[in-house]
Amino acid sequence: MKIRSLLLVILMAVSAIALLSGNVYAGIKISEDSQACLSCHKSMNPGIVVPWEESRHASAGIGCYECHRAEKSDRDVFDHNGFDISVIVSPKDCAKCHADEVREMTQSHHAKANKFTGSLDNVLGRVVTGEANFDLGCAQCHGSNVIVGQDGKLVTGPWPNTGIGRLNPDGSNGTCVACHQRHSFSVAQARDPYTCGKCHQGPDHPQIEIFLYSKHGIAWHSNKDKMNMEKSKWVLGEDYFQAPTCVTCHMGQSRKVSRTHDVGSRIYWTLRPVISKPLPEGEKRRARMKKVCSECHQQPWIDGFFTQFDRYVELYNEKFAKPALDIMKFLKAENVTDPTPFNEQVEIDFWHLWHHEGRRGRHGASMNAPDWSHWHGMYEVALNFYFHLLPHADKAVAGKGDSDLLKRWEDLRSGILDRQEHKWFGGMPKEELRKIVDFYKKRYGKEGGQ
Repeated sequence: MKIRSLLLVILMAVSAIALLSGNVYAGIKISEDSQACLSCHKSMNPGIVVPWEESRHASAGIGCYECHRAEKSDRDVFDHNGFDISVIVSPKDCAKCHADEVREMTQSHHAKANKFTGSLDNVLGRVVTGEANFDLGCAQCHGSNVIVGQDGKLVTGPWPNTGIGRLNPDGSNGTCVACHQRHSFSVAQARDPYTCGKCHQGPDHPQIEIFLYSKHGIAWHSNKDKMNMEKSKWVLGEDYFQAPTCVTCHMGQSRKVSRTHDVGSRIYWTLRPVISKPLPEGEKRRARMKKVCSECHQQPWIDGFFTQFDRYVELYNEKFAKPALDIMKFLKAENVTDPTPFNEQVEIDFWHLWHHEGRRGRHGASMNAPDWSHWHGMYEVALNFYFHLLPHADKAVAGKGDSDLLKRWEDLRSGILDRQEHKWFGGMPKEELRKIVDFYKKRYGKEGGQ
């Protein structure tokens, strides 16, 4: 009892010394600089402070000032009650403690997402719609170019922004809080599929919708309370078994694969552009993904799935994407379409075919979601190709009133539609039609398929 009492006295004395030194806040030992921040912001912004108090940063003694501290030479530095700070905590700041994660993220397509807003996509976001839409639409996922005004303040419009490819004043790309939401930086929240769904949704890349109604998504929803998503160590095959999340497949650690912040390191096909192509070192990337799959699936199943997926992508490429691209190149080369993008119907048809319908189908196939592969995907691609793109191309060419041009167009058109996979469109042989009719009569009776 004497020893216990002595230990208690020592513990109380140590606590008292820490409190008197001003380095303890709510039982957390932090710097005096960060405690000064909290003395105001606790009452002003409890929605910032309380999540931080519950975070691992707080338990490790990492406070406000340790992250927001700036050098006088920084472009976005400003004096805040005697402290040199920056509003933006950039990947360069995070790298002081998380160097590997920042290096991996910086080399990923996440960090390069801002570049897409300078591509053709940007015409829709900034010209066809407008700059205010761009700031709250495109840039909130892709990231903005943050501008520092002459007064040292961040310019409204590009700021505020948490887009994952944000170009920061210190020259770094990206923002960690796009996924690790401030100020709790919860690993469980970052691993939740809905975090990815903030950007990966909608008509052109509905990965969250695809995931939620796939077999993987159904398993996750049914078992998410059993998956230990809040654990620091989170290894598939050791810490959880029931289902994958987006992070599991694209970034997470398994018993055979190390974790990574490069979300493309396990992807074989690029599913974004008009025509899908294998990424550099695609086989190595796929080998990593297959190792993740092998924690839950046998090799014949894994190989069979990727064979189905590859065949689907090749079908999309060869049957629809390449012919559609040939048509658009012809129209442009022959001056049927003018140089301005998106101001003619055939251009919109083509855009939807690959950017919306084609992406939806390819992503659906990649994540084993049948309705997105077919009805929201390849069916819509086919419908667009046969009944929108081709007729509008016909009309655009005919409108030029040039017989030589029309002949060249007919040669290209017939060369496409005479291919075996398109021959049905010109009329199916009577014997094939008879087989279909007989089949439906046998199944449904005299009414057939009516």
